[in-house]
Amino acid sequence: MIRIVTAGESHGPQLTVILEGLPAGLPLDEDLIRADLARRQIALGAGGRMAIETDRAAIAGGVLAGRTTGAPVALVIANANHAAWKGKSVPAYTAPRPGHADFAAAVKYGYDDIRPALERASARETASRVAAGACCRALLNAFGIEVKGRIVSLGGEPCDGTDETSVRLIEQARAEGETLGGVIEVEATGLPVGLGSHVSADRRLDARLAAAVISIPAIKGVEFGDGFALARKKGTETRGRMGGLTGGITDGTPLVLRAAMKPIPTTIKPQPTVDLATGEPAQTVYERSDVCPVPRAVVVVEAAVCLALSDALEEKLGGDSLDEMKARFEQLPSTIRLSSAAKTFWP
Repeated sequence: MIRIVTAGESHGPQLTVILEGLPAGLPLDEDLIRADLARRQIALGAGGRMAIETDRAAIAGGVLAGRTTGAPVALVIANANHAAWKGKSVPAYTAPRPGHADFAAAVKYGYDDIRPALERASARETASRVAAGACCRALLNAFGIEVKGRIVSLGGEPCDGTDETSVRLIEQARAEGETLGGVIEVEATGLPVGLGSHVSADRRLDARLAAAVISIPAIKGVEFGDGFALARKKGTETRGRMGGLTGGITDGTPLVLRAAMKPIPTTIKPQPTVDLATGEPAQTVYERSDVCPVPRAVVVVEAAVCLALSDALEEKLGGDSLDEMKARFEQLPSTIRLSSAAKTFWP
């Protein structure tokens, strides 16, 4: 079973990641993880903090001589921006931003100052998941499984996150003091038939993938294949539009998932709120953030998919070492043959 636990705050000294369940013998090094962390940082629409941080995940346990041992893998990502905060008196933050976790978390945990809420609810935590996801990507790649994401649209307009339309939309939002959301698509290829199961609700792979992706900050919707568009079609028009999953089980065709990311609620333009300390009307105070986090979020959604697929692959194969898993993988019905048959059956 693949399981991840993370700890740390946005401006704390570090993020700590414990990834449990990787088999022994998987080649793993910091450069491999760094490649995905870099993708999370460098993208159109990123905020000022990305000019400060250069994320590196130090492997602190579970890897010897460049290979996993079967024990939990421990990763540490230092927060370079922590030095600017260390020892300083930070004023209380009592005006929650509408649409953020500020208010609900303050009430739930009894905070007088909502900063503990925004520190942990911050998307800074996704660096932890990207690092863990890179490890799981290495496991999937060992079996010929690839996970790739792309931007489908920003602000409702088709674009890829790097083209002229993307630049125009993001710069327009920046000039208006606004933020921008969008849709990310992830495709996984090379999956064998039979990951996941229909026999119990919590074993359905689509449910597990959806839970992993929807837990990413600002993700508000997940669909597979044609998703919501299927509701507007007739039964005979939906063949092959399920996104590679039927009954919660991979069917041998590419797995296609899309995630809808809302515009983040932290805007330069002030928004009306209430000061929790006084009960009086107030305006939000801007905290440094992205204008459009969607380009940076592509690798985050990929990471969530890698974590869920790795868990499903281990569930299917079992085994404590990579060699043991590979031997069992070779005993599965021919992935190539079944994928070819599936393409015929699900045109």
